[in-house]
Amino acid sequence: MKTIATILALLFMVCGMASAQVVPAATGPATLPGGSNVQYAVRYAENAQFATSISNMQTATASGSLTYMNGSDRKPLTLQYGGGYTWTLSGPSYETGQSQRLYLSQGLDWREWRVSVMDDVSYLPQAPTTGFLGIPGSGEPIGVTTPTPSSSQTILTLNTHAVENNANGSLEHNLNNATIIGANGGSLLLRYPNGDGLNTDALTATGLLVRMLNGRNSVSGTYLYSNYGYPEHHVTFVTNTGLVGYQHKWTRNLITNFAGGPEWISSTVTNVVPSTINARVIATANYALRFTSLGVSYTRGTNGGAGYLIGAEVDTATGNFTEQFGTNMTIGLTGGYERTASLNNSGVTDGIFGGAEGTWRIGRNMIVFANYTGADQSSTSPLPTNALHQLMQTVGFGVGYSPRPMRVRQ
Repeated sequence: MKTIATILALLFMVCGMASAQVVPAATGPATLPGGSNVQYAVRYAENAQFATSISNMQTATASGSLTYMNGSDRKPLTLQYGGGYTWTLSGPSYETGQSQRLYLSQGLDWREWRVSVMDDVSYLPQAPTTGFLGIPGSGEPIGVTTPTPSSSQTILTLNTHAVENNANGSLEHNLNNATIIGANGGSLLLRYPNGDGLNTDALTATGLLVRMLNGRNSVSGTYLYSNYGYPEHHVTFVTNTGLVGYQHKWTRNLITNFAGGPEWISSTVTNVVPSTINARVIATANYALRFTSLGVSYTRGTNGGAGYLIGAEVDTATGNFTEQFGTNMTIGLTGGYERTASLNNSGVTDGIFGGAEGTWRIGRNMIVFANYTGADQSSTSPLPTNALHQLMQTVGFGVGYSPRPMRVRQ
């Protein structure tokens, strides 16, 4: 873990000193301008993977991506898809297989009301880390802050196929120019078709009140309810959380958010999930110029156990950086730390991951890319062998076809 931490520190320090130029693209150096937009790409990548106690391997991945935004202010629609297939060229064959992810969001803005629905579904051969699809070395851009990989799989895995579906809907209403009330409801389904993980269900409900103090400052109060269940186990537990938040716009380009409060946990089987009180914290900072994007975040709270524990307290810190040089070169960095502690004190899992990628456009439609990804994890919990227990490094390069964004008539 010290190796990856050192690499990430050096990468972020170097890029922090670089000059800013253009907003990062979702699928390559080409930008995503306002208004209607379709952007797609197909890629071919070859990767070499090195681990401490697993035989070295070489893989090839063919993948594609599609992003569509209709550019409507009243009915904003976003669709993002990423998918591919990986096969083994040499070494262990557990990487062979497909990966898929689809994100769909539809909004409606009518007078003082705003409604939105979202569904995010994926089928992946491992816990996601870098990029939208979450597969190291595929060549998709990294460093883009949204939509991020799933936050429920905080324990890194290998040779583990998981189906995850995260759906929610929200409603907001402007009471006046300075006050907003809102509600949100959602569900999370996590399934392991091969039986190598803990199937998990979750239901959430949220109430929100936001008060604008002035053009730069706002405060908020949030109530969050979560219910976690496990189809193969007769255990459920519930969390009730109260948060007080503060947002500050330092400039047009820099916004920070902080929210914190107590989280009460109760369960149907107290010797599996003891009743207790924890702290929940959400902190983010986002900085964006025309040429640069930078985001950092920290969260602390409870999740369903990441597919291997019945409930866990999780600390997650992530950072993303993207910069475009001119019109044909993009550099992206991403990294994160995840600490997953069992609620019944049966162990702690610490994982760290990071990646760097350079993408160059050759001519109008062709791109080439090179990347590095590293992940390391250690645990005192009794995790199965498909959980990552060592340092895994991936070095990759490839080519792709990615036309510049094109407008779509509404």
